[in-house]
Amino acid sequence: MTAPEQESAPEPEAGGTGQRMSGRRLGRSTAIMASGTFVSRATGWLRNWMLLAAVGATTGAANAYDVANKIPNSLYALLAAGVLNAALVPQIIKAFQQPDGKRIVDRILTVGTVISIAAGLVFTLAAPLMVRLLASGWKEDQLAVATGLAYWIIPQVTFYGIYTLLGQVLNAREQFGPFMWAPVLNNIVSIAGLAAYLGIYGRIAVDERAIDASEWTPERIALLGGTATLGIAAQALILLIPLIRGGYGLRWRWSGEPGEMGSLKQVVTWALAAVAVEQVGGLAALRVATAVNTDQAEAIAGNAAYFQAMTIYIVPHSLVTVSLLTALFTSMSRFHTSGNTRGLVGEISRGARVIAVFGVWASATMIVAAGPITRVMMAPSPPDDVAVTIPVLQALSLGLVPLGLMVLVKRVLFVLEDARSIFYIQIPMTIVWVAVAYGVQAVAPARWWTVGVALGLVASNVIAVILRTLTLRKRFGWLDGSRIVPVYAKSVLAIIPAVGAGGLIVWWAPEAATLTGVDGVLTAGALGVAIAVTMFLVYGIILKLLGVEELGQMLSPVTRRLRRVR
Repeated sequence: MTAPEQESAPEPEAGGTGQRMSGRRLGRSTAIMASGTFVSRATGWLRNWMLLAAVGATTGAANAYDVANKIPNSLYALLAAGVLNAALVPQIIKAFQQPDGKRIVDRILTVGTVISIAAGLVFTLAAPLMVRLLASGWKEDQLAVATGLAYWIIPQVTFYGIYTLLGQVLNAREQFGPFMWAPVLNNIVSIAGLAAYLGIYGRIAVDERAIDASEWTPERIALLGGTATLGIAAQALILLIPLIRGGYGLRWRWSGEPGEMGSLKQVVTWALAAVAVEQVGGLAALRVATAVNTDQAEAIAGNAAYFQAMTIYIVPHSLVTVSLLTALFTSMSRFHTSGNTRGLVGEISRGARVIAVFGVWASATMIVAAGPITRVMMAPSPPDDVAVTIPVLQALSLGLVPLGLMVLVKRVLFVLEDARSIFYIQIPMTIVWVAVAYGVQAVAPARWWTVGVALGLVASNVIAVILRTLTLRKRFGWLDGSRIVPVYAKSVLAIIPAVGAGGLIVWWAPEAATLTGVDGVLTAGALGVAIAVTMFLVYGIILKLLGVEELGQMLSPVTRRLRRVR
């Protein structure tokens, strides 16, 4: 991200053309969103444990539920999470800054809601076909239960779309909290539904592998699938309250001026094409993990281990990086809309520097403490399963900083309405991911194949950062490298002794994967906390001595609360 031929730009003050979010406001907004994400993750784990009690993990019922649940979640990942979340905010902010901007935003909400309802209806009617496409070779009883569940679960597509639309209007208005806290309501509703289900039908037996369709009555299917959809509906519709209380009056507007939504359509089209390439490449790479022979006597990491590692790896990114970038996304969009390039680059620089400070520590901590963390997050699993998952998590954790930077630069391109570049850059990213995964498969034993898939993803993110940064540098001519590069260098310097301190604890402690039972999981949790805190203290002290001010910006919401308590 360097541009030696240019001087670094001073960060613009509030006011003037566009407005930079102050460090205090940025920290507060990030903390609110991070806390919402944390509570959502915690209640989500409780919901998942209850679901395991209800349908199991490897039973026919579990597989039927998973297939039904994959349909709306895959569509959400493809459309809402992959496209709308990034494409809508710049367009909404641009609309709000026009004299009749609310009319345009009302039209975006109207058209988006109608499309979401239509998509939910079409895919629900196609439930039998979609289940059969995903569940080739299943017996009729299992297909019947999966199809019944799909009829109840697929309507989530509609509510995911509404949730995304309302949430991005709130984000554009800097009402960040509700969008991140709403999933907690979803989990609460789902937990209540699962509690009712378990109270009526009880836990599934461990050896209940096959499905008897006669036992899965319409009432049983409706309770399990219907309450899951009710949770997503609550997550979406609850956002109407802060939107209306914030002064936004909803109004139905289907038509408008010719061409006023042309740029949105173009951005979404290119972004959707990029996500499609990414999905195809991801599927091809994951076939390496699914090719691992899990029937062998020894445990080998396959696609299930990859899923578990990915679930753990994404937590720090979701808690802090995504929250930070969501807040910055709004201010970057405003700077671009007002033509303030200096302010926009200042926000890019700030985001890249905070990602460095947090990401370097998070990445190193996840690698050093991978054993205790995996033991806790996979508490019900036997030691061998935990042991083979740890290297996959460590491989993924190498990519936390590239992941954060990749998302930052991608969002800048969305601000610039340059989704075409996102699409073209996605092609070499996908090629690298697939090439690394299949390359490792060709030369390494099977136990390393899934690690190769993880390393391929890391390499793909690195390529994305390089190519997208070059695109931005060509666009702006400079990217404040004189301030970004020193922060990265100091962060790497500070983490070296921190890794040494954390490594001493790992060397002294028992091997985390071998810890079993409640006491073992609690011991692993204590070890993980000890490693994380020790590494952060060493890292933070050195950064403070090196004068890295971004550490203070990241911690300001916490330190202010501590001062109030005293």
